[in-house]
Amino acid sequence: MLRGFLLISLLLTIAAVAVLGFRGEKTTNEPWEIFPDMVRQMKVRAQSPLNFFADGRGPRMPINGTVPIGYEMPKPQTDGSPTPAEAMPRGFSVGTDYLDTGKMEDKWGTGIPVPVTSQLLQRGRERFNITCVMCHGATAAGNGITKSYGLATVVTLQDDCIRKMADGEIFNTITKGKNTMMAYGPNIMVADRWAIIAYLRALQRSQNAAIVDVPPEHRADLEKPTENKPPEGKPAENKPGPAKPEAKPEAQKK
Repeated sequence: MLRGFLLISLLLTIAAVAVLGFRGEKTTNEPWEIFPDMVRQMKVRAQSPLNFFADGRGPRMPINGTVPIGYEMPKPQTDGSPTPAEAMPRGFSVGTDYLDTGKMEDKWGTGIPVPVTSQLLQRGRERFNITCVMCHGATAAGNGITKSYGLATVVTLQDDCIRKMADGEIFNTITKGKNTMMAYGPNIMVADRWAIIAYLRALQRSQNAAIVDVPPEHRADLEKPTENKPPEGKPAENKPGPAKPEAKPEAQKK
């Protein structure tokens, strides 16, 4: 018993000396690590070679056509005068003016600071349907699909207080978020935020339209009867009549 204990102790001592005796020595070989504990990770370091790829480089070239977020695409030069689409900013908020903050001095401003065209509204509709519809709904009534999954804090953008809210404050809400709404400033470019606001104003106008919104020269068109309307059938003509009694067969003559 004692003999076995001494033998085991001797083997353990030799193993400990063999492992600890190399500490402090320098070598170009990688050490044995039974439990590395993420001391050395299999990752590509900047400006470091990597034998995994044929060219020996760790960093890879970006895919053709890749554009960094916030990069301003070069605009085609025609006659020197930019079109409304070309004049629109394509980056993210970098300035302190109304265009980038929604503020005029220390107050929220009102107005769309980019040319409001059919192209802008179409762009706003596209971005609204991608970013906003799932919560606010297609008509901005706050009935998006997320509400059926328990997100009951989504407000309707057709509310009177939202319709009277300054455009700059809505811009700030999109940029920085509010309550349970996350900030979309890092994801939506400045021009697209104003395009969304322009489309939202069109949605609010469509859902709260009045006769004064119709140009005077077209108001009479609303009172004209609809042409080529199929005639409606009279109720009496559509009701089935009483069932006629079946004719009894005549008695055979004897």
